[in-house]
Amino acid sequence: MQKFLFVLIALLPFLAQAQVLDQQKVKTNIDQNGNYFPQERVYMQFDKPAYAPGETIWYKAYLMMGTEPSFISTNYYVDITDPNGNVLKHYIMPIVEASAKGSFDIPTTYTGKTVHVHGYTRWMMNFDTAFLYERDIRVVQLKPAANNITPATYKPVIQFFPEGGDAVMGINNKVAFKAIYPTGKPCAVKGNIINNKGKVVADLITQHDGMGAFMLEPVAGETYTAKWKDESGAAFETALPAAKTQGVTLEIKVVKDKVGFLIKRNETAPDKFKKLNVVATMQQHLVYMAGVKLDVAPIIGGSIPTADLASGILQVTLFDSNWVAVAERIVFVNNNDYLLEPEVGFAAINLNKRGKNTLVISMPDLQQANLSVSITDAGLGIDSSDDIISHLLLTGDLKGRVYKPSYYFSDTTDTIQQHLDLVMLTNGWRRIKWDEVIAGKMPVIKYPNDTAYLSLSGKVFGATSSDLSTGGLLLMILDKGKDSARKTIQSFLKKDGTFSEPNLIMFDTTKVYYRIAGSQNLADKTEVAFNVGMPPSTRPIFFDKNGALYFMDSATEYRLRYFALEQARLAKLAEGATLAAVTVKAKTKSKLEILDDTYTSGLFSGGNATQFDIANDPSSRAAQNILTYLQGRVAGLQINASSTVGGTNGVTWRGGTPSFFLDEMPVDISQLTSMNMSTVAYIKVFQPPFFGSFGGGANGAIAVYTQRGSSQQNNGPSRSLPYKQIIGYTGQKEFYSPNYGSFDQRNDEEDLRSTLYWNPMILTTRENHIIKIPFYNNDITQGFRVIVEGVSKQGQLTRVVKLIE
Repeated sequence: MQKFLFVLIALLPFLAQAQVLDQQKVKTNIDQNGNYFPQERVYMQFDKPAYAPGETIWYKAYLMMGTEPSFISTNYYVDITDPNGNVLKHYIMPIVEASAKGSFDIPTTYTGKTVHVHGYTRWMMNFDTAFLYERDIRVVQLKPAANNITPATYKPVIQFFPEGGDAVMGINNKVAFKAIYPTGKPCAVKGNIINNKGKVVADLITQHDGMGAFMLEPVAGETYTAKWKDESGAAFETALPAAKTQGVTLEIKVVKDKVGFLIKRNETAPDKFKKLNVVATMQQHLVYMAGVKLDVAPIIGGSIPTADLASGILQVTLFDSNWVAVAERIVFVNNNDYLLEPEVGFAAINLNKRGKNTLVISMPDLQQANLSVSITDAGLGIDSSDDIISHLLLTGDLKGRVYKPSYYFSDTTDTIQQHLDLVMLTNGWRRIKWDEVIAGKMPVIKYPNDTAYLSLSGKVFGATSSDLSTGGLLLMILDKGKDSARKTIQSFLKKDGTFSEPNLIMFDTTKVYYRIAGSQNLADKTEVAFNVGMPPSTRPIFFDKNGALYFMDSATEYRLRYFALEQARLAKLAEGATLAAVTVKAKTKSKLEILDDTYTSGLFSGGNATQFDIANDPSSRAAQNILTYLQGRVAGLQINASSTVGGTNGVTWRGGTPSFFLDEMPVDISQLTSMNMSTVAYIKVFQPPFFGSFGGGANGAIAVYTQRGSSQQNNGPSRSLPYKQIIGYTGQKEFYSPNYGSFDQRNDEEDLRSTLYWNPMILTTRENHIIKIPFYNNDITQGFRVIVEGVSKQGQLTRVVKLIE
């Protein structure tokens, strides 16, 4: 997908030297706008198309900048609102490998038909909020609506879009139209365009999904009205927008490897329309510029080479001699370069109750990619409103709504391309504010982009530079509550009083007790201010367009409601009131689960890892160090303990070195090899990738936790210590996927999962480009739907859908 967006200055022979200088200035301004103020786009994948109250929505966000994954931002924000815009939950997640993952639990008492998802970065808030990600997620209520409710009657509306922006008198203009219901569903219409003298001047008939086009040459003194009928035969009249008495028009035609343009002016057009400039941009970058003269002839044509452009929306703008934009048209360039096509199949298929299946993803040409996988009951259907390809190439760059946009990427036939051009004619891009760019006025940045993760940092106020000249020490105790382990941190203060622990990523709400080492006088006169990065306000954000449409047939809704009712039945059983005495049924946690809850936090909780209870393992006492203990105990982890002293080349996983952590702080391997095993309580070895590591953790991680005394576990910090409460990233939880091949108390429960498997973070590398995913069927599903989406390092997109029945 990544192609060089070249700049072609096509100066026609009749262009004056003065205009060349003007073009160079404009080119500089466009380059500055694109290079210094690039804009991000977001797409979010969800594990299934709809949910019920009490269920968890699992999601993955992909961030793009231009044609490549975006590395502008480090933090991703999500607001979940009800249909009235009231914020139900505000989330903030770390961005790793240009993506973020999370989940949202729909309240069991929720009565709305949808929840609305807003997704954005702080950097995106500086620009047009119409381009922030938004989506309506359908919520299926357990009790269907009563049959005696009269369905709402919607009247369609029709809009007209002269090509280039305005119809001009005396010029034969193409006029596109779009007829839709208030719900966003297209309406097929048929009728005529009639002038004020009652004469039919054009036919009006839908070509595709409520859209169509006709030719019209406005005449002075005439007005025009559309008389049309909708699908039910109801008659309507709609006035067309008034034509301009003077001006120019811009016509576009897409042919192989180029976009042709035709510019016309009417006879009465003033001089400013006789020397014009054509500018074409893609993702804010200049790809074409040419000056044209219409002083001799009223019509001129040209073409824009597109063979070396990336696929996407090309914005063609026509300027008058004063560099005022007078016409604009967007067009889709499809060079078929955006697809990443992995092979997706099954090594084993078992549709029986709790049968084991193995999905295999094979990446072509050893490409590196970031993928997400959802496997659901086939009866849930598929969300046809948008997908990763249609959103990142099309709808993410449009302000208007598009009905079933994935259709336009289902094939490359001429018919589909003609239908896609109707979408271009009836929507506006308008990311660039031309009046400001031409004037050299750059965007005002109100929200600096997040360049660092939410880590523990701040400043000590009240201390003089002489107080800190010898290097002060700030002692901190991090306390997340009675059920979590506490951490003690020592941070050196700089001479200006600031401190920073960039490797300590903050999750959830944490109380930080603190004191400054040194004299009591220094402690008494100082105040500590903590800063982990403030997320944007959770006040409602109002968008310029309505939420994405959702489509669901009756069979899909019935299947979703069936699963929801069954889950509600199981939840009621789990409440566990029995006989006269009330007995609360709770799942007994294993020793390893208790250890994990006690010692881990954030991205270190749960996960795909091998766990070791060192304190209760007698064999650990015979181990020389941590590495000799792990040797041969973890499949795929290669340890040559004799070669690890002073280096890391003795530990490898998937051809690389894993990350090392001590009490969740990054350390060098030498710190682990020098530890006495008697001080170790718990070891957790994460299989690749581990997203708690910086850089994506493609080679996994080894996390070591030291023994903690009971007094530290059970007693809080001294009441005399001051504390501040700080907010970090939203806590991450793990999707539960049962393993019926192992002993687990949960395996005795009924299995009525509608989502059988969800993995939002699968990283492929050149060494590890074949991924095998085992998963188990539930008790009732007789068919699977597999959806794989993702982005390669080069920005190519993939979406693979497999139906197994």
